[in-house]
Amino acid sequence: MDIHTRGARIHVEEQGEGRLALVFLHYWGGSCRTWDGVVDSLSSAYRSIAIDHRGWGESDAPAHGYTIADLADDAEDVIAELKLRAFVLVGHSMGGKVAQLLASRRPQGLQGVVLVAPSPPSAMKFSAEQRAAMSSAYDSRESISGVLDNVLTANPLTRAQREQVIADSLRGAPQAKAAWPNAGMLEDITAEVGVINVPVTVISGERDQVDSVETLRNELLPRIQGARLHVLPGIGHLSPLEAPAAVATVIREFVAELEPLASDDNCSTHE
Repeated sequence: MDIHTRGARIHVEEQGEGRLALVFLHYWGGSCRTWDGVVDSLSSAYRSIAIDHRGWGESDAPAHGYTIADLADDAEDVIAELKLRAFVLVGHSMGGKVAQLLASRRPQGLQGVVLVAPSPPSAMKFSAEQRAAMSSAYDSRESISGVLDNVLTANPLTRAQREQVIADSLRGAPQAKAAWPNAGMLEDITAEVGVINVPVTVISGERDQVDSVETLRNELLPRIQGARLHVLPGIGHLSPLEAPAAVATVIREFVAELEPLASDDNCSTHE
């Protein structure tokens, strides 16, 4: 389905049923399809809403509007349009930073947050040369394959997964590809995330080269009160593709703890 937000037409895939919804936000270079393996494991128990960020997948690609706040606005508008009364945000990498900012707004119905290999809330410091290299990382099959093999994964993907990653990365709009390394990564939202008032769990791959366990322990966990860390042994940055069952298990266990709080009589954010 497509939902018109205040800034773009956003494509959304919905699966499953349940009182509690899981809202999935993908990484820079991905799409809602990145979550397919995770969603398949969870849709029998939960309603799953997977969003294509603007400029990615089947969503519109406006000329401007790719800040973390813009992406959070889109997700917030989708949640409002679907009238989700109780939901958990699940954000991966860039989507994890978007989830942090959205959670800091304390939207009505938010029960918890799952951050999967998330970009930390602090500004990531890279040289101009490094940012330029990132901006061109998704320019061709060859460049995407190189990043996939040497940076994003610690384990081989299936042939179908590999082709999906390449297709999603190639499909991204140029302005969306450029926005993250040149702006989004540099945004500092540390002040905002300090007010998050729902339970937060963080899933990190032991061999993640992008947002390492050490980075998350230093730059994210101290800034979000009560956040808990789960490390997946031997897994890289693309854990929703490398280890979807393991990611789904952590999400399922986390949500099971929240469900008494997400009753029909108490679907507001926690104080």
